Formats: sequence, structure tokens, C-alpha cells
Amino acid sequence: MDITAQRRYLLINPNTNALTTQRLQDVLLPLLPQGVQLDVRTARFGAKYIACEASHAVAAHACLDAWVSQQSAVSGSLNGVLIGCFGDPGLFALREVSGCPVTGLAEASFIQAASYGPFAIVTGGERWKPMLHRLAGSLGYGAQLRHIETVAPNGAALQADPDMAIRCLTQACQQAAQSGVAAIILGGAGLAGYARLLQPHVPLPLIDSALAGLEIMLKQASPPAPHTQDGFFAQWQGMPEAFKAIPTRDTG
Repeated sequence: MDITAQRRYLLINPNTNALTTQRLQDVLLPLLPQGVQLDVRTARFGAKYIACEASHAVAAHACLDAWVSQQSAVSGSLNGVLIGCFGDPGLFALREVSGCPVTGLAEASFIQAASYGPFAIVTGGERWKPMLHRLAGSLGYGAQLRHIETVAPNGAALQADPDMAIRCLTQACQQAAQSGVAAIILGGAGLAGYARLLQPHVPLPLIDSALAGLEIMLKQASPPAPHTQDGFFAQWQGMPEAFKAIPTRDTG
């Protein structure tokens, strides 16, 4: 990736687990092209691990809060935002209010996986299955997503026990490979870097959701256009002062 001008991006971990943030940093920061700066923020409230509809909904608010906090702390425009969760909480809201491209680990993975053909997902936590089906449909990838294989341990448990994670995920990927798909997404911020460890044991291309997120964010991003700006379409009450510092766009 040949990027010569200094560019700044924002990576948001929408759960409160600092270990997940560290995992993303350990995997992604060494891959940054020259001239690229990646600001990283962890949600200041919400769940330690997003595992259900309620925690996903709160995480969307936490993503907005992290974006607002970054905007108030750092001057200048962003070139792109990446939501560091395989579920993309707050994706549509951040895309609406931000003057730069926004993507998430799931959407980025869908983009890459669909280039092979129909795809499957392997991830941790059984409650994610209907949530991911809904997200894929809303992003236009419902037809390509043919199978979701969830493992019993959630992302936090997998992250805490790497040996168990490799055994468990290898078996799940091998199962998913029998579903007639062309590629498999290994989804989860805490699983960043695992795909390369599992790939020798899986007969189909494995997509690391964190690497996909970085690649798609850099590919989609561009210098902010003169006519675009950050801004909300609503007046706030009872929110942190930083929300009020973001301009409200004139809706006419």
C-alpha cells in the first residue's frame, strides 16, 4: 500500500476489555504503511465482551462516545474509522455523522470473503448467529453468507486460552468448510492473528477479520472532501458536553 501523505485513522474497540484493544494493536500496528497514524480508543462504558443484543446496543452508543471523545481531543480530520468488533456496533450511526469513511470488522470481512464466492463465518458465542445474519442482510451480503459456525466459548474465553482456541476453532473451521462455501471468515477482535495459525489445517481461504478491517479501511479512505464534515442531525440532552461540541447539520 503506497500511502505517502500523513494520514490519521481511528480504531475503536467498542467493548471495555483492554486486552482486546491490546490484541488489535499488537496485530495491526506493525502492518501500518509509512505515513499512517492509527489512534486507538477503548469504550469507556458497556460490556467487557459483546455477546448479546443488549451489549451490542450499548456498544453502539459507546462507539459514538469514543468517536466524539477523539474528535474533542485531537484537532484535524480523520481519513477513516474502523470499528474493532465483529458485529460492527454503531456502524450506520458513525457513517452518518462522520465526514470520513467508516467500516467494521464484519463488513470488511464480508467484502473480502464475497470476492471468493459464498462464505461462512466461524466465531465464538451462540447468540451472535442471528445478529450476524441480520447484519449481513443489512449490508447486502445475506445471499453470500451460507453458514455460521459458532463455538461454545465466547470471544473472551477464546482469547484467554490460546491453546484451547486453536483446537476449538480448527474443528469449527473444518466443519464450516463442508458447507459448500468458497471462503471462511474467522470473526472476532480477540481472534486477530489466529487465521494464519489455523490456515494450514483448513482447506479453504481463511479471512482474519482484524486484518480485513485494516485493509478495507485503508483502501476505502481518502482525504476528507471539502464539502463533507462531521455533524449530528439531533440536539442532545443529558449527554456529555463533548457531544454538544460536534456541530449539528442543517437539515433544512
